[in-house]
Amino acid sequence: MSWSGKNVLVTGAGGFIGSHLTEALVKSGAHVRAMVHYNSAGRRGWLDQSPLQDEIEFVAGDITDSGSVFAAMKDREVVFHLAALIAIPYSYVAPLSYVQTNVIGTLNVLEAARKLGTSRIAHTSTSEVYGTAQVVPISESHPLQGQSPYSASKIGADKLAESYHRSFEIPVVTVRPFNTFGPRQSARAVLPTIITQCLAGRTIRLGSLTPTRDLNYVADTVSGFMACASHADAIGQTINIGSGQEISVGDLAKTVADLIGADVKIECDEHRLRPANSEVERLLADNRLAAEIVNWRPSVTLKQGLQHTIDWFRQNSEGYKADVYNV
Repeated sequence: MSWSGKNVLVTGAGGFIGSHLTEALVKSGAHVRAMVHYNSAGRRGWLDQSPLQDEIEFVAGDITDSGSVFAAMKDREVVFHLAALIAIPYSYVAPLSYVQTNVIGTLNVLEAARKLGTSRIAHTSTSEVYGTAQVVPISESHPLQGQSPYSASKIGADKLAESYHRSFEIPVVTVRPFNTFGPRQSARAVLPTIITQCLAGRTIRLGSLTPTRDLNYVADTVSGFMACASHADAIGQTINIGSGQEISVGDLAKTVADLIGADVKIECDEHRLRPANSEVERLLADNRLAAEIVNWRPSVTLKQGLQHTIDWFRQNSEGYKADVYNV
């Protein structure tokens, strides 16, 4: 698929991955409508700072409101559905909001696609639906485990997407990114937590240091989304977008500290620990299906991505509070 001239909608466009995806689609020649969460200040998230904002059509709404979603999806050929609540710790506090946003929101997108005859839906999953790896690397056939209310809500959303493809032939592909990182990531994620504490010269306080993660630079995740949405053979599939490499949280902190040149202590803060049976101990992607079906492979190494991210945080640290634990 050529993106030039395509009418595209991105839900959750003002967020971390959504803003990068929106900009990449604009640069590829697509006519992009960005659905951002309504707020009284009229803010558009990270796209407020985008040099491409004049080339984007903005619509404010709420993914949990079917009317908002239907209106945003009118005359769109391809919909990238990224709008979601994603912070795992907060899902322990407010689980209903995750069901409403992630499950009902996805239902609204699928129902609108059914009524409008949308040509392609790229639905966003997460590696968290796998829970702790039972076998590695984790292929798309790995069992799904709801180890947090967040992951349970995403499993529900993924299964809705699957059911709408099977029941109503909705042309949906489920894109399952592993741990994306890069500029603009929210402070609730582990890597911004590490970087901001390092730059502030503070002790790095984290949750468990032993879990491993498969980290992907945001540009690779974005290219994965676009590849999955552009290949007809991806319809009806769930496709991992991951690097195929893993690193422990503790080793990640050491790597960042070395790149920054910071002499800091790394500690486990018990207040940041997940409940014991909720912690995902190991994530490592099998990314062969992405290569086979949509010809996607990661192109940015971990250290390259970390350096890009550190450089961005050096210039944008005023928006982050290193001494605050963000849930």
